[in-house]
Amino acid sequence: MNYRDTIRTGEDRLSSAGITEAALDARLLLEFITGHDRNTLFVYPDTPVSDVDAEKYEELIEKRSKHIPLQQLTGSCEFMGMDFFVNDKVLIPRQDSECLVEEAMRYVSDGSDILDLCTGSGCLLLSLMHYKNGCRGIGIDISADAVDVANINRDRLEETGGLNGGRADFIVGDLYDGIAPDRKFDVIISNPPYIRSADIAELMPEVRDHEPLLALDGGDDGLIFYRRIAVSAPDHLVRGGRIFLEIGYDQAEDVTRILAEAGFYDINVIKDFGRNDRVILARCAPRRV
Repeated sequence: MNYRDTIRTGEDRLSSAGITEAALDARLLLEFITGHDRNTLFVYPDTPVSDVDAEKYEELIEKRSKHIPLQQLTGSCEFMGMDFFVNDKVLIPRQDSECLVEEAMRYVSDGSDILDLCTGSGCLLLSLMHYKNGCRGIGIDISADAVDVANINRDRLEETGGLNGGRADFIVGDLYDGIAPDRKFDVIISNPPYIRSADIAELMPEVRDHEPLLALDGGDDGLIFYRRIAVSAPDHLVRGGRIFLEIGYDQAEDVTRILAEAGFYDINVIKDFGRNDRVILARCAPRRV
């Protein structure tokens, strides 16, 4: 078959399997297999697909039909204008999380010390460091597999000079584990697990069945990690340092209260592109002794 017919067949298969963006995914998978971009596929639709590529494409269409995320099949996800390696050990970066990075960029200065909790693929920390100069960052995740992915992304960025003279280290730990008691940061950023445990069964199968539960489950009320992050954050922030948290669309009031009770002030809620509450930022008051 040629490019046009191959994409059409793939789209039909994916559509029958209930894949929402069947046409787009069918094309992107063929781009991935052939190494050709969208323009080539559309300008030369009669180009034959080799038997080898056709077999690979069939395998990927079959996997996508089972709702395995496209990004896991290609090992790639675009975020903040960069390409990040992803697999089934990390949460796939979402466009909504770009709001978190963009808001943090307004306050992060060159040379800042940044702590990224629940780092996953490392996309938050590495994006901030890419768009600033000479920052020092530490990313922590309880999953050793996730830290392996973050290290791959760090190494890729470092090879191209994308860290702009900064240094990023990723370590395995449960939130602040591995951070010296007197270690202070200018910024803490996090996209922690915040889905209520009872709601996970209702998530789309790509998320529910194929992304790590550790990166999703925020406990009975979805707030367990916000409480744990907030209560210890003042110990690791400089005076007036800032915290940036991604939240669920209905969690602004609760997380605002949690931060206020931990001594934070100047608390603001930022909406995402869909006009849903998505980011909370706050400043750190000095810890009373």
